[in-house]
Amino acid sequence: MADTPVIETIGLRKTYDGSDALRGLDLHVPRGSIFGFLGRNGAGKTTAIKILMGMARPSGGAARVLDLDVTDKIAAIEIRRRTGFVSEEKELYATMTVGEMIRFTAGFYPRWRTDLETRYLRMFALPVDRRVKALSQGMRTKLALLLALCRGAELLLLDEPTLGLDPAVTEEVLQTLVSHVAGENLTVFFSSHHIAEVEQVADRVAIVHDGRTVLTGALDDLRESFRRVQIVFDRDAPETAWPMPGVLRVRRQGRVLSITSAGGAEAVLAHARALDAVSVDVMPVSLKDMFLEVVSTEN
Repeated sequence: MADTPVIETIGLRKTYDGSDALRGLDLHVPRGSIFGFLGRNGAGKTTAIKILMGMARPSGGAARVLDLDVTDKIAAIEIRRRTGFVSEEKELYATMTVGEMIRFTAGFYPRWRTDLETRYLRMFALPVDRRVKALSQGMRTKLALLLALCRGAELLLLDEPTLGLDPAVTEEVLQTLVSHVAGENLTVFFSSHHIAEVEQVADRVAIVHDGRTVLTGALDDLRESFRRVQIVFDRDAPETAWPMPGVLRVRRQGRVLSITSAGGAEAVLAHARALDAVSVDVMPVSLKDMFLEVVSTEN
């Protein structure tokens, strides 16, 4: 069904040797979205992707991909058949040439798109006769992306795809994702700790911290709800409570009081106007600021 999420997890947990890698991860990834999965290194992103691919079993909670239970062995095979995956390591056979790697991979996927293969070979300027071990890191990433995009997948899972790439190659990879999604019936789940890259291409995001989802939603909605209110007084900023929902942080510095809210600015503004301030300004909050606020709040 069109409204069935491509990825859904509820209270997903994973424990390794008594240590919690995931502590209740909730995700809802709509079909056709570019979904940014943000978190610090060690936040649980790679563990979550391994579970979604059926490569690791959860310790608790539930996870479905393409409406299939990831813990079912037969379903996990079907998930991998219908999913393109680019890992952080860009795992490729080093002794094969680019052309051999493409033909080898295509043999496993009956829906392989030769039209896309031709397009991306040309776009990425990949040398078909060169061995994988002789490729630069950027070229290896482009080859891994081509192999994922051409298999006729419904879902593309990317784990830190731009790690170690120079800015020019990073931009090329990101723009390829945007244009490909626009032209194909594809959902992208894009794991990264590079906030600016996610903000550039994603329409929905989830921020994971210490194995749990701490913020998620459509990026435009989050931008609308997050606000920073700066209040200036003609004296030292007063010590006052801010009891309204959504207030994440209150900072006082001399005459200035800065309030960050995830619940819009109306209630904060109403309270601020009652404090006899000299000025009250409302400012938008970037995704980077949202990330820092919710991660710091969770510490």
